[in-house]
Amino acid sequence: MGRRLRAIVIAVALVAVAAPLLAPFDIAQGSPERSRGAQFRQGFGGGFRGRSRLPTVASYDGGFNFCRGIYRSGRRDGSGNGWTTDYPDADLNFSTRFSELTKVTISRQANGEPNHLTVPLTDPFLFQCPFMMMTDVGELSLSPEEAERLREYFDKGGFLWVDDFWGPWAWDAFAREIEAVLPAGQFPIRDVPPEHPIFRMLYEVPGIPQIPSINSWRGMDGGTSELGEDSAEPHIRAITDRQGRMLVLITHNTDISDAWEREAADPQFFLEFSPNGYAVGLNVVLYAMTH
Repeated sequence: MGRRLRAIVIAVALVAVAAPLLAPFDIAQGSPERSRGAQFRQGFGGGFRGRSRLPTVASYDGGFNFCRGIYRSGRRDGSGNGWTTDYPDADLNFSTRFSELTKVTISRQANGEPNHLTVPLTDPFLFQCPFMMMTDVGELSLSPEEAERLREYFDKGGFLWVDDFWGPWAWDAFAREIEAVLPAGQFPIRDVPPEHPIFRMLYEVPGIPQIPSINSWRGMDGGTSELGEDSAEPHIRAITDRQGRMLVLITHNTDISDAWEREAADPQFFLEFSPNGYAVGLNVVLYAMTH
């Protein structure tokens, strides 16, 4: 299914599904990025997994950049790949659909591909990313410097969405790490109520869908809870500041970004999960960029 046809199917499916319920990529790395990027290509235990696409001054042209936060994995939960989970196809596909299904102009590379970025949490370019996503955050391990920089990021208006971590152990691990940035006594984690505008920014959605990884879905014969009873209920929660501005959106026991990453991998998976996954994603990013 080609990109144009998939975009049409997504648009039709979003109307038909969301409303009533209310290609290989070569990661380009220029020479200015190599010295900073080298430290992020080590294996687990010694650093980061995967390859980074680090920003430069030229990365920002006034269009929307999908920014992914790079972090160090302090543990393995067995189901993800640290900061690279769902990367880079989720970032590429979401950016493409964002440009096709809204009037937002996205930043593009010279070859026309979306200009998505991976950003270390201590990088000064973090502050050029009003929206940032992180996945598999049950593995998150923050240094004191990273925690301080994230706190500054939120103070300056940044918005973080964390997704794709499952079960009580991953939840507890993430809660401990974010506590170092936003102490729970001042910044409690609360459920996002169904009347919140994030559920109707562009599409009416009734709540957070449970979307498994495609491999889990296939292994469970169409099931959605990756850890059985331990992850049976998906959650959408948030941390806000004293004025009610959302700082962190948390989607737990669901993998929204796999609905973007795997849109072309299996027609059944696409039809069952991608429309709702894109509806949630478009709503979240539009909310983040306007509040």
